[in-house]
Amino acid sequence: MQDNAVSETPLVIWRIVDGKPGHDNQTIGLVKALNKKVACHYIDIPAASMTTSLWRLFTARWSAVNTLPKPDLVIGAGHRTHLSMLAAKRIHGGKTVVLMQPSLPLHLFDLCLIPEHDNYQGRGDYIETRGVLNPVQATGIHDENRGLIMIGGPSKHFEWDQGAVLSQLERVLMLHPTVQFQITTSRRTPAEFMAVLKTLSSERVMIVPFEETTKSWVAEQLSQAAMSWVTEDSASMVYEALTAQTAVGVLSMPAKKDNRLSRGIRQLIQNKVIVRFDVAGSYKPAMKPAIGFMEADRCANHILTRWSETAVVTATSQLV
Repeated sequence: MQDNAVSETPLVIWRIVDGKPGHDNQTIGLVKALNKKVACHYIDIPAASMTTSLWRLFTARWSAVNTLPKPDLVIGAGHRTHLSMLAAKRIHGGKTVVLMQPSLPLHLFDLCLIPEHDNYQGRGDYIETRGVLNPVQATGIHDENRGLIMIGGPSKHFEWDQGAVLSQLERVLMLHPTVQFQITTSRRTPAEFMAVLKTLSSERVMIVPFEETTKSWVAEQLSQAAMSWVTEDSASMVYEALTAQTAVGVLSMPAKKDNRLSRGIRQLIQNKVIVRFDVAGSYKPAMKPAIGFMEADRCANHILTRWSETAVVTATSQLV
């Protein structure tokens, strides 16, 4: 259990966590967005097993949280967090905000933040978000002569074609001869592709393997780059690059079948928020930052406006 006290009269947030980095990024993104606007005191509470959560929910007993300050908000992402969130609300109150389409009925939660690519058609109190939330902030110099390329790898949603990815990379470097690029990989990038990537290294192309980066490395590079290219399988990186206010292009990878990730990318392209690579470079006039693409901030504004009686607006502090 992690306790991060930041102010004398904060908005108290219980962040129910399941240990998955992707879910952690979503909820910390919302916490950071809230903390930019009001003072926040957030507490990380591990999600319990289904059996334990059900027992707590029905008995209204959870001794470990009895000494904690009562929450104004209880937030979580990931199916494992749902029952713990409901138990927390029953025992100590607070508004529940789940950052996904939950596996339980929506009406059990006070608010759901559901990515529009999920195509949710049911009832309940929810906001559609453009992709999942993330903790990236729209700050930085965004040097026109700096670019970042992020490479994914094989996934259950997209086909991995090493030759096609390499061909697109080479063409991007050729079409932007004045840009200093950094190319990084991910956990999914095949080891053999690193040997191929190293052939692209030059005075203006630096290869930085995932293993050599820190947790904040991508966000730091995005704050400095004016241009980002992301392989189509890495949807979360696309949304982080957009949030950072870089101009974003996707390197094409064929979808194995129609899925929510490919739908989200298509929507962004159709709405002219991002561009798709083409060998002629005809994307260039349309490749520009999507000003105001800050979904975590938008959701935070909605929450504070809607539940203003719980907001403490007299002081704002910075999360570390």
